[in-house]
Amino acid sequence: MGIHHITAIAGEPQRNLDFYAGILGLRLVKLTVNFDDPTTYHLYYGDELGRPGSILTFFPWPHGRRGRQGTGQAGSVALAIPPASLGFWIERLLSHNIKYTGPDRRFGEQVLSLTDPDGLLLELVATRRAAGISPWGDGPVTPEHAIRGLHGTTLWEDGETGTADLLAHTLGFEAAGEEGGLLRFQSSGAEIGSVVQLRRAPGFWGGADGVGTVHHVAFRAASEPAQLDKRAEIEARGLEITPVIDRHYFRSVYFREPGGVLFEIATDAPGFTIDEPVTELGARLMLPPEYEARRQEIEDVLPAVRLPQPAVRQEK
Repeated sequence: MGIHHITAIAGEPQRNLDFYAGILGLRLVKLTVNFDDPTTYHLYYGDELGRPGSILTFFPWPHGRRGRQGTGQAGSVALAIPPASLGFWIERLLSHNIKYTGPDRRFGEQVLSLTDPDGLLLELVATRRAAGISPWGDGPVTPEHAIRGLHGTTLWEDGETGTADLLAHTLGFEAAGEEGGLLRFQSSGAEIGSVVQLRRAPGFWGGADGVGTVHHVAFRAASEPAQLDKRAEIEARGLEITPVIDRHYFRSVYFREPGGVLFEIATDAPGFTIDEPVTELGARLMLPPEYEARRQEIEDVLPAVRLPQPAVRQEK
């Protein structure tokens, strides 16, 4: 199946935009609101079109409490860069005074570890899977070195919970080895968004949702019938799962995997060009039809944000 998107919780929306669209060079593909709470933003970043597997999203809560990383959570988000771009990213992080550790070798790939301004754990993974993927060409990072999308995520589990069995037998991932306390699973049919790792930490404290933590991990369904089939399969495992929810850009169902992490199954279609042309993605606040009549009220509550300008490209 592969990963469709990962959603995390941020603090100030402008600080989030400056980091992800400015420093990391991701494209803001949709500026919208949290459909369950339209008084807050939902920011979507990705490649040129926001293709499944490239999407990292945030709920910015300016006055939200700080979260705590721990078990029952997706503890980190890994982004894919080309193998030859490691030196470029080390220089770019240094030039923006961003602390990092590494590079460390993991499963044959070089990994830089860092945190975003809210403390979310990030990794830049130099992976061969990124080499053949076309980058977004108009961002602040030269296309040769641009982030290609998600590499994957690491789930923190309180021992053996049944998550590995779910990944292998329901979500279509294959076991790909164990190294340094990490059990790796890969989706063979995906180039990006293809890796889920398990870190088992029995007795470690449980995570708490809040600013600087991952809210949920979404996996791909190629179509609505495929989603319904997968929903039935998950329900047959005895897991509680929601009805299908219309998220305008995709259809979603949600459930807690055995270790406590919130999972989603999201359809690939209809995508982010349903209400904006490709050239204008992320340029203005887009609302789903049910909130359009409340646009002025919603705009009055949301803090003003802007895309980082000018987008100064760092060449190789």
